[in-house]
Order: sequence, then C-alpha cells, then structure tokens
Amino acid sequence: MANLHFFYGTMGAAKSTKLIQDRYNFIQNGTRVYVIKPKTDRHPEPKITTRIGLECPAAIHEKLNVDKLREIPDFAISAVVLVDEVQFFSAPDIDALVTLADTYKLRVFCYGLMVDVNEKLFPASKHLIEVGAKLHELPVSCQMPGCQNLANHHLRYDSNGTVIRNGDAICVDDGRVKYMSVCRTCYDKALGHHR
Repeated sequence: MANLHFFYGTMGAAKSTKLIQDRYNFIQNGTRVYVIKPKTDRHPEPKITTRIGLECPAAIHEKLNVDKLREIPDFAISAVVLVDEVQFFSAPDIDALVTLADTYKLRVFCYGLMVDVNEKLFPASKHLIEVGAKLHELPVSCQMPGCQNLANHHLRYDSNGTVIRNGDAICVDDGRVKYMSVCRTCYDKALGHHR
C-alpha cells in the first residue's frame, strides 16, 4: 500500500472535511495521528476548519523539516500524518514528506489544490506528482448557475464582483477576494479565452 497520498480538488470539494473524517477514522481504529497545516491559511488558529462547521486541532508549520518534526512528542508517537492545504508548502517540504513516508514508514495523506487561478500547478502539488504520490481526485460540480460539468478551475473575484484575470498564485480568501470553482468551459468564458 502506498504511504504517500494526495487528495486534490477545487475549492468546495470537501478536502478539509475528508481530512477530518480520515483523522476520526484513524483515531477510532487506535491509530495516532499528527495533523499539519501551513502558516499560510485563511484561519490563523492551530486547527483545521471547514465551511460546514467541522474542525480539529492541527499544528502550524511554516516549513517541514524531518529532524525537527521527529523531536515533537506528539509527532514521534504518530503513525499517520495528515497535511491540509498542502499547496501552500514548498517542493523541499514535499521531499520531507517523502522521507517520512519512505524512510520512517509513516502514512502521509496530503489534501489541497492542484492548480492556481492562472491554470498553473502549485509547486508543492507538482512535486507530489513528480515523486509519485498516489492521486485521489475529490470531484465537485461547477458553481456557475445551470452548469453540470465537473469543476477543475478557479475564478478569483474582487470585492466588486469583477473577475481578476491575473495575479499571485497564493491569495488567501480574506473577504477582499472571493473564489468560484468552475469547469474549463466556464473559466474560459469568464476570462474571454479562446483556445
């Protein structure tokens, strides 16, 4: 069984909800779990929160270093590592997760976005593919009214409801911007793309 997994989907695909459900199931099974979230997150508290109100405790890490992680008592006794918003970490952080999975035989489950609003792979997500993480897509429908396609893109809107056509890959939803998960067709239409 693979030790490194990547559960990916667009916003609204219940990635954090899946993490919390997986954590619950492992704990019910008697398995010790260590939950990680990046410093870059819409909520600065040391917990994972979902839009439907579920939450669980999490350790905040800016960078992932194997030696430093192994010094943390709660980490040292864990058999499973769950990483939320993995796209906000770096490629070297993914290498640390690979070491945990391969050298220390921990089961590592990552949850996050695959691509940014500019149709570019996040570096961490790209590196998860490169190192051979087992991929699991979490599907969700396009949020454009009347569309039945699966969402695989994101649109970013400013506070006036105008689509932001370009911008930084990482821009946390802080009330000044909003995101919509859409299919490629609706994405192209909103941006006026002609492929």
